[in-house]
Amino acid sequence: MKIAFFEVPEAEKSIFTQSFNDADASFFEEKLNEDNAQKAKDVDIISVFVGSVVNKIVLDALPNLKFIATRSTGFDHIDREPALARDIKISNVPAYGSSTVAEFTFGLILNLSRKIINANDYIRGSSDFNFFPKMEGFDLRGKTLGVVGTGKIGKNVVKIARGFGMNVIAYDLYPDMSFAKENNLTYKSFSELLAESDILTLHTPYSKENHHLINKENVLTLKKGMYLINTARGELVDTDALIFGLKEGIIAGAGLDVLEGERELKEEVEILASEQKSTRVQDYKTLLEDRVLIEMPNVIITPHIAFYSKEAEMEIIKTTIENIKGFISGNPINLIK
Repeated sequence: MKIAFFEVPEAEKSIFTQSFNDADASFFEEKLNEDNAQKAKDVDIISVFVGSVVNKIVLDALPNLKFIATRSTGFDHIDREPALARDIKISNVPAYGSSTVAEFTFGLILNLSRKIINANDYIRGSSDFNFFPKMEGFDLRGKTLGVVGTGKIGKNVVKIARGFGMNVIAYDLYPDMSFAKENNLTYKSFSELLAESDILTLHTPYSKENHHLINKENVLTLKKGMYLINTARGELVDTDALIFGLKEGIIAGAGLDVLEGERELKEEVEILASEQKSTRVQDYKTLLEDRVLIEMPNVIITPHIAFYSKEAEMEIIKTTIENIKGFISGNPINLIK
């Protein structure tokens, strides 16, 4: 079997090499895309992360492909329909970093509630340790945290919030009532969640059905002065609506580890150099809106690193190895239907 690994840093290469020493494996630090798909034209298996774009053009360039192992939970970077039409199996890493992302979520919440980043920047710029009223924050105890999605990450967020003495409410298409009872959690309708949350945090996978879950219509129904946290997927939030909410004071601040059009933002140079500029209007609009968010003092933005800890990385590698070995042995696991 020929295997090609993309988006693999040098430090991780040796781990995969040891696990597949009998296979013909090649490794690339770059993302897989239409421009470099020929590098994997003869492979049976590819392994990618979220930066790769595995669309129909890429799939057509890989005629021998039988299996895709994405080293992520989300799989919206893979065009599933043409893959499944060719009976190409796809596996993901269904659970990794559930504690990691939950902890990072509260890192963003605490930075917003206590203005930690602002205070640090102020001290670095002024060396003034005198009392500074603009650094006044607020306590989390007694505030209402709304959790959208109570999968493994969402459940860990609920548990941490209870430790802070927060009132926790949640929305999920499939409520876990036993967990709710054990953790003093109340499930609400989505509209109730938006209206009652002092802080709203998103922990649901992205799908076409929940595109712009937070949008221009329901931003107006948010509790005035609330805070929004997104460590899930950027496309869950309409960026235009978010900017509107921030400018109108409906949203007091936001902590964003993901942005709508995140991939385009990372590849901004390529977009600006594109010969097909007339077809990339939406890319330009999203880029401009993301730039507006980055400049807002009440918005914290990080580069999609909520998952990124030593422990989570090892879990990703371990599960990916198991997924590939399972496919090779004829017993595939963690398949995406």
